[in-house]
Amino acid sequence: MILSCVVSVSAQDDTSDGVVGILDEPTLKDARIPLVRGRYHFVSEEGDTAIMVVLNNITYFPPLKFKNKKQEQFYWRTVRDVKRTLPYAKMIAETILETYEYMETLPSQEERQRHLQQMEKEVFNQYKPQLKKFTKSQGKMLVKLITRETNQSSYSILKAFLGTFRAGFWQTFGRFFGVNLKSDFRPDKNEEDAIIERVCVLVEQGML
Repeated sequence: MILSCVVSVSAQDDTSDGVVGILDEPTLKDARIPLVRGRYHFVSEEGDTAIMVVLNNITYFPPLKFKNKKQEQFYWRTVRDVKRTLPYAKMIAETILETYEYMETLPSQEERQRHLQQMEKEVFNQYKPQLKKFTKSQGKMLVKLITRETNQSSYSILKAFLGTFRAGFWQTFGRFFGVNLKSDFRPDKNEEDAIIERVCVLVEQGML
């Protein structure tokens, strides 16, 4: 599973911007919500052709006032890390959904396990080199954003797919790299999570 790669993030200095330009890497465009939801043509009673454009909702935030230098530094580090990891979080959430739906079509538990093991191996080989180049803060951010996209902790997802023992192994292993797969995401109760959510929404809207 891709989540297994997350715990192998490097110990780079978090002041760096990470590595960019990797082939097949998700981009910010993949994370953005399109401004226009749909376009519809219709003919009025007078015979005139008109176009109706339906826009997605736009969230407006009041200007952010930093309480101190530390909060300002956290904000801009969050902007950097969200831009780097949000496309991956969305890709992982989509992969999890597609995997679950496909496994439901397989007739036996043996075939499900065989498919899951094969997919885990392929995904691990494909994305481990990229995820290993994340800084520690980006690894933690990715885990939080996976929770945001799936409404489940990374540990719960691993447990559902891989079982309690293997999920526990990756949780223990992740701790050595400062990544807690049981991290929650509560922007309604946690000030730092609220800032992360604000940045995510602005990035999705293409405003940051």
